[in-house]
Amino acid sequence: MSLVNVKINGRDYAVESGSTILEACKAASIDIPTLCYMKKINEIGACRICLVEVKGARSLVAACVQPVSEGMEISTNSPAVLKARRINLELILSDHKMDCLSCLRNQNCELQKYAKDFGVYDQYKYEGERSKYEKDESTPFLVRDNEKCILCRRCVAACRSNQGVAVIGANDRGFDTHIGCAFETPLNDNPCIACGQCVVACPTGALTEKDQTAEVMQVLSDPTKHLLVCTAPSVRATLGECFGNAPGTDVEGKMVAALKRLGFEGVYDMNFAADLTIMEEANELIERIQNGGKLPMITSCSPGWVKYCEHYHPDFVDHLSTCKSPQQMFGAVAKTFLAQKNGWDPKDVVFVSIIPCTAKKFEIRRPHQSAAGEGIYDVDFALTTRELGKMIQRAGIQFNSLPDEKFDNPFSIGSGAGAIFGATGGVMEAALRTAAETILGKPLEKLDFEAVRGTEGIKTAAYQLGDLEVKVAVASGTGNAGKLLDMVRNGELDVQFIEIMACPGGCVNGGGQPVQPMQLRNDVDLPAIRAKVLYDADRNLPYRKSHENPDIQMIYREFFGKPGSHKAHEVLHTAYIKRGK
Repeated sequence: MSLVNVKINGRDYAVESGSTILEACKAASIDIPTLCYMKKINEIGACRICLVEVKGARSLVAACVQPVSEGMEISTNSPAVLKARRINLELILSDHKMDCLSCLRNQNCELQKYAKDFGVYDQYKYEGERSKYEKDESTPFLVRDNEKCILCRRCVAACRSNQGVAVIGANDRGFDTHIGCAFETPLNDNPCIACGQCVVACPTGALTEKDQTAEVMQVLSDPTKHLLVCTAPSVRATLGECFGNAPGTDVEGKMVAALKRLGFEGVYDMNFAADLTIMEEANELIERIQNGGKLPMITSCSPGWVKYCEHYHPDFVDHLSTCKSPQQMFGAVAKTFLAQKNGWDPKDVVFVSIIPCTAKKFEIRRPHQSAAGEGIYDVDFALTTRELGKMIQRAGIQFNSLPDEKFDNPFSIGSGAGAIFGATGGVMEAALRTAAETILGKPLEKLDFEAVRGTEGIKTAAYQLGDLEVKVAVASGTGNAGKLLDMVRNGELDVQFIEIMACPGGCVNGGGQPVQPMQLRNDVDLPAIRAKVLYDADRNLPYRKSHENPDIQMIYREFFGKPGSHKAHEVLHTAYIKRGK
């Protein structure tokens, strides 16, 4: 690594050659504010908040795109720099909807933070015309309010570069520039995959999930309904961030306690349904391998990925596992097995899932998701981690003061295999644990399939299970999924089993997770920090394989009979649509 000598705010530093001023200052423990910058995917210098002064330069320069050079003298906090940043913030605010008090991002807005940091107290300093746009509320999962958009283009970069979808972009020019779809069509008329990565990339309240908390609170007050809830594996690793806890804090016990105080009749662990998914998925994989079924088989747990496959790679739709996602399986079980067990009419059971994903809001109204009968959806409401955080706050529940409480029976037990579903590679590892022991007919000596772990975009591995070699691949982020499918299609990669998650890093980095500032996301591997909670749980749980979960054994004994049975297919399996673009 070659170094160059620079001076930053009067002090000498040796920094890596080829780095930008932004990177050099970060190495010197100096944060420069940014609104548009996303490391490696949106380095465009558009917001002009990162301006710095360079001795000898004719004007201030954007730190995120300006490379350092030998002997460069940089000032990050001179009067000229601070004045320019303040003026740029005032200009951004001059065309921004100022409803901060009622905005979902109030106190968690990067624009609001910088306005405070730089003393921008007169947001109406520059009077004049303001942009007016109708909200796009056409989808069941997302709301776009362009009157809050600052044209940072982070959502565009996330959609294009990370996800390989590119259904949004900058339309028009000059003052009329705005973010939208081609030909000004509503988002719902475009092949958006509902992943929500644009939402967690947005620095303001221009993009939010379609909020259903008021509807759930209304049902909570209806004594004629049995309101049940389950929480996805990754939510316990992220919900604490809504209440000031550091990323990577496990709040499972407090989460359960909060849900009980909200008034849910049953509070269940979706790890159980993850185990149920593995039982069906591992059985399906073995059947396909042994009976000449469609290979490679591809996981179907991520609805954003499934929608992406249907739109952009319809030739792979028949490769998808027919298993419903854990969310849908749990709702189906609640309205069939659990309703029968308790003598409830399925029409009176309202099932809510707490999920890290905006695509789940789309999934709950897909066809073939009504195991209890026509018109009775498996899942009635899918709330994001953020929505649950808001419900808890509005109810006045002091989250960090809550005692740890346990999930309700039945279905209080989830295995370590179910726990790691929330991390990229976790579904693959969980399935391999059960499939391997089924094929070998004996316990595995080592349960950790470490080659499929980690936040790399694409991973491959091969495992020898007796006489059978199982070759697998894992991808996260649909941009990587597209690359992986191209490799399979072109014959560059020969595998039998593929796991794909729509969001980079898996569900821990889902579009419904707590929003963290981009400066943190740029500097740390947030998905890895959150995923560590799940791997720690896996290591410490009494059951680490799905087929050893006593609740799983009970429901097969009492209801399904065996994995892949006729009853299991009626309740736990689904079908897909070749949508095309």
